[in-house]
Amino acid sequence: MIFLLYTILSLPILAAMVLFFVGAKRAAGICNTIFSAINFILAFGLAVLFVQHGSLLPADQSFYIDALNLILILLATFLATTCAYFSQKYMWQSLQLGVIGKRRLRLYHVLYQLFMFMLLLALSTNNIGILWVAMEGATLATVLLVSLYRTPKAIEAAWKYFILCIVAIALALFGTILIYASALKLSSSSNYAMLWSVLHREANFLNVPMIKLAFVFLIVGYGTKMGLVPLHNWLPDAYTESPAPVTALLSGLLSTVSCYALLRFKMLVDLTIGNHLAGNIMMAFGLLSFLVAGLLMHRQRDIKRLFSYSSIGHMGLMTFAFGIGTPLATFAALFYLVTHALTKSAIFVVVGNVTRFSSTHKLDNIRGLIQAEPQIGWMLLFSSIAIIGLPPFGIFISELMLLISTAQNSLWLAGITLFGLIVALAGIMRHIHLAVFGHASSYVKSQINLLPAYLQLGLVLILGLYLPTNLANLLQQATILIAGKI
Repeated sequence: MIFLLYTILSLPILAAMVLFFVGAKRAAGICNTIFSAINFILAFGLAVLFVQHGSLLPADQSFYIDALNLILILLATFLATTCAYFSQKYMWQSLQLGVIGKRRLRLYHVLYQLFMFMLLLALSTNNIGILWVAMEGATLATVLLVSLYRTPKAIEAAWKYFILCIVAIALALFGTILIYASALKLSSSSNYAMLWSVLHREANFLNVPMIKLAFVFLIVGYGTKMGLVPLHNWLPDAYTESPAPVTALLSGLLSTVSCYALLRFKMLVDLTIGNHLAGNIMMAFGLLSFLVAGLLMHRQRDIKRLFSYSSIGHMGLMTFAFGIGTPLATFAALFYLVTHALTKSAIFVVVGNVTRFSSTHKLDNIRGLIQAEPQIGWMLLFSSIAIIGLPPFGIFISELMLLISTAQNSLWLAGITLFGLIVALAGIMRHIHLAVFGHASSYVKSQINLLPAYLQLGLVLILGLYLPTNLANLLQQATILIAGKI
């Protein structure tokens, strides 16, 4: 099992080296997809072994696999595969159109795999210091991916992303140092004070005031990378100016893994202080982000910015759900985390096809897609229906469970949440119904590549109708880890 994990972590490094030497040939995109697919198969094998043998903690305690990070490793490798397949044709066409040069196409493929290595390392490490390093590495990789087109707007977006996230990650580092300092007395070896498994087991002996202060820095640090208000300004610009495959990857994975990091620390704080302080802070940040994003969606005139604000709102709602902390709310939030990542990645695959087909991001210039190109039009409509939480898609189930769990704790909070959902629904559909229906605008025909979106959205549809037993068991185990009960 540990050998399989090491292989999963090593493969992106090997892939990056191979892709560097392959260069800007068409085979590079194929190799990128093959390496990503192999890693997904290996991750599936790791899941099979986990079901048979349980959690993994090697003798040196360098890595730790439980139900929580296993779900996200499977999700990350699957999305990496589908996005790599999408980028295979999309980025080659960008090269043919002169949007990027050969050197930047090589850079794109190398950074793609390095980004995946950093995310997989962040998910599997047992060391909270390595977790911080991995998140910082992922930030640096994505800064270069965001600025890949080298347009003035892309460079500005990359700098805004870099500055805000560097400040945020510095705050997360300070919070990590406080956690480390509070645990130094636990062992004669200072190395053990950085291990999640040790901290989790000995949480009752940590310094309570220091842990409280640490969580404030951690939620601001990792919350910024999730796109939580008020440090969310980097996200719409970064998503808008990135190449479509990069946006699909960022929206599906970066915020999700940042949420995972925050969850690890929330679990630790809950065990240490024995009250709902961490949950209350998360509820406040989450609800604020959800409501602000819902209102701002009504003002957007760019299709990528529209769905970028949707990402902020959904991450806020998930943070709010994890903050509630009851078993039902936690299960709903975990299910939400999975279905949102799949749906949002599918949306940006579709939007990538829309912008390439229409040669614009401006919603005012995108009309009658169903008439002009039915595949793109219908997929944009269905993916929008999925992301706003209408049945029969999986997000509807997670939001319904969240509303029930919120109502069990506070009817007025449930009312605010329902109001926010209606505002967000209206914010998206007021723009999308004009884009898909009506008289078609004048479009330039382009190559369509919607297979990744079909796979991703198909899974979200299946999860809305049927939850496989093994996945339900993993979600229940993860719920017990986070909420402490079921």
